[in-house]
Amino acid sequence: MKKMLSLVLCLTMIAALFAGCASSSAPKTTAPAEETKVFNVAIVQQLDHTSLDEIRTAAAAQLQAIAAEKGVTVNVSEYHGQNDPTVLGQIGAQVVGDKVDMIIPIATLAAQTMVTAAEGTNIPIVYAAISDPEAAGLTGLPTVTGTSDALNTPFILDMMLAAQPEIQTVGLLYSKSEVNSATPIAEAKAFLDAKGIAYLEKGGNTTDEITAAANSLVGRVDAVFTPTDNVVMAAEAAVADILNKAGIPHYAGADSFVQTGAFATCGVNYTELGAKTADMAMDILLGGDVPEFQKMDGGIITVNTDTAAAVNVDYSVFATMANTVVEVKTEE
Repeated sequence: MKKMLSLVLCLTMIAALFAGCASSSAPKTTAPAEETKVFNVAIVQQLDHTSLDEIRTAAAAQLQAIAAEKGVTVNVSEYHGQNDPTVLGQIGAQVVGDKVDMIIPIATLAAQTMVTAAEGTNIPIVYAAISDPEAAGLTGLPTVTGTSDALNTPFILDMMLAAQPEIQTVGLLYSKSEVNSATPIAEAKAFLDAKGIAYLEKGGNTTDEITAAANSLVGRVDAVFTPTDNVVMAAEAAVADILNKAGIPHYAGADSFVQTGAFATCGVNYTELGAKTADMAMDILLGGDVPEFQKMDGGIITVNTDTAAAVNVDYSVFATMANTVVEVKTEE
């Protein structure tokens, strides 16, 4: 009997030992890895020129930088509207049909078209470089925000008078199809009227028309002012060539004009504007609220030294008007 009990006890201990070994060698289960969030973003550029190219490049780079920091994936698709309402409408229908997570339109017509295309959806839109969001109908919309490059028109005209105190007549060169230009041109007229300075308005809606308008100002004005006008910017290389040969300084609304050959500006940095637009877009994609639009700070005077020599204007007075004066040469 004792032998029987000993045998049973021994078998029990052996069984327990094997059970313990089996338990310890069993594969351990782990929680499934969390999937990386993927966002599809459409950047819609109204037309190709230096300012808008700079914004697009900066925005796309910042989107990827934030995505890497936050451990998410952002697929960016870029579209170019050729400044054509029909083409922009087709792009809007495509990106909405693709159910993208975000649309970033660059410039006013692109923004207005994308807002119309996305009506009735929840696709957020973060626009870039809208000089007057309220006039463009881009405020008070629950899924729409962005960045504004609103121009300080009186300051640029103050620069003009500081550099050319004997000025008699100013040319106003702009496109009437540009919503961006309406407010600053009205401001320029009021400023010049108050100073008793004459002005001559010329414009057009194509590169050829703008070039012809610039030619028509030669011999009739002492300087030319253009706001952040995309149509003029697209023709700026030709405009600058005409005005510089005639010795007429061209004061414009953005540093991209100056890099292309205009004389001077005081405005925003478009690389910073593009990055800020991307910051706002990523914050919304990652769960943040849609904020009010952001007006970018200006205060940077940019002067083209090649043009200053060509039109024979001393710009040293600008050093007393701003904390930063940036000198550039005409881009080849």
